[in-house]
Amino acid sequence: MTLAQLAHQAGIELMGDVLPGYGNAAVTGFAIDHRKVAPGTVFGAFRGAAVNGEDFIPAAIAAGAVAVVARPEASVVGAARIASDEPRRTFARLAAQFFAPVPNTVVAVTGTNGKTSTVEMTRQLWRMAGERAASIGTLGVTTPDESVSTGLTTPDIVTFLSNMAGLAREGVSHVAYEASSHGLSQFRNDGLDVAAGAFTNLSRDHLDYHADMDDYFAAKMRLFDEVVRDGGAAVIWAGADDPGAWSQKAIGHAKRRGLAVLTVGAQGEVLKLVGREPGQLGQVLRIEHHGTVRTVNLPLIGAYQAANALVAAGLVLATGGEPAQVLDALSRLQPVRGRLERAAITRGGAPVYVDYAHTPDALDAAIAALRPHARGRLILVFGAGGDRDTGKRAEMGAVAARGADLAIVTDDNPRGEDPAAIRRAILENCPGATEIGDRREAIGEAIRRAGPDDIVLIAGKGHEQGQIVGAGDALRVLPFDDVTVVRECAAPDISAPSGV
Repeated sequence: MTLAQLAHQAGIELMGDVLPGYGNAAVTGFAIDHRKVAPGTVFGAFRGAAVNGEDFIPAAIAAGAVAVVARPEASVVGAARIASDEPRRTFARLAAQFFAPVPNTVVAVTGTNGKTSTVEMTRQLWRMAGERAASIGTLGVTTPDESVSTGLTTPDIVTFLSNMAGLAREGVSHVAYEASSHGLSQFRNDGLDVAAGAFTNLSRDHLDYHADMDDYFAAKMRLFDEVVRDGGAAVIWAGADDPGAWSQKAIGHAKRRGLAVLTVGAQGEVLKLVGREPGQLGQVLRIEHHGTVRTVNLPLIGAYQAANALVAAGLVLATGGEPAQVLDALSRLQPVRGRLERAAITRGGAPVYVDYAHTPDALDAAIAALRPHARGRLILVFGAGGDRDTGKRAEMGAVAARGADLAIVTDDNPRGEDPAAIRRAILENCPGATEIGDRREAIGEAIRRAGPDDIVLIAGKGHEQGQIVGAGDALRVLPFDDVTVVRECAAPDISAPSGV
């Protein structure tokens, strides 16, 4: 396909001086890394926080780039210059025409917490309805045969669209993906025909990137304001408690855009949660749909897991799912990796759960999910990441002090910061906690202290497979998997004599 054809399909007008020399150039690929440019590539030169892609325009052209998408001020000599005040958006629109076909039904989920679980549950519900479905997000790309390739929550636009095209070639018809605030603000999910978007919740996170909560929310709302197609749907969690009225504000954005609004939750109009009773290994939900109340045995614990399941059900309904079948399928949902995942049972009989909670709100929700199941104490191991929003550390300490019977503060991806300083910031609001910097030792201590009526929660890393330490050239990712460490620490001591 030529550059002119791509631009025409994307609705982008090429300047007159581009067409004579480059309009008929054959496009062979797209890249935002000049080292990945080959002859025929369209290069995206974007200004970032640490690197300015415009500095690499000459190198990209020397490697064979036929066009460069950049700001109007950028200098481009020897290739077509596609100038744009929003070069990331323009690049995404062009790339979306190149990476084809894509799955017929695409939905996206945004919010602070619950994105990973919701997209994976949506995939599972579609699969149980007979669709070939996949999910893309923090866990990577999960395909119809359950295989997973790891990745970022929102990969770069080239990787994202390439994955979508690859899934379509494999026969995948339905995809649910996570739309992070970073990805939305950087146009990393643009260009697709998104049938429905979902909003789970909003609480403090990423304020090292966003100016404040309003700016953070505005980034999320690009999903409803611009990304979901005209006439599409918005699925919004409407719980009994909505601090900041973020869900109501999200409903306002969706209605102003003219999207069909499907609210789910205790205040929901499409799927109304009228009752929830926790059980030993799950919970019983009473869900009202169009005046009829149904009982669902959800095999997952915690109020927020129920919320994720209902948002996923809403997305499936919004894309043509049959209500009775969707609600029946909720009882067959499987746990999501690193999301309140029961990793082991200690020698004394205490269950140990691993969860990705790394914000105050998520930590509070994880504690609340497990509290009804603890006949004794709730023992918590947690920390906070380095080189990230520092303001949430004391808040997480306060949550732990309020919700856990025994808290152990440890390291969690300290990156370039002093780990002891991070722990001190947490301990300011969690004075009764035990401080153990070594994460393996902290997990082992929690397991050693757990009695048969206790529950242990290891929070912060979830599915992650490494501990990030250092920064710049000194950055290292040390192998570390909370689930594996839990199982090692909880394993019976086979060297001990029988009966000991």
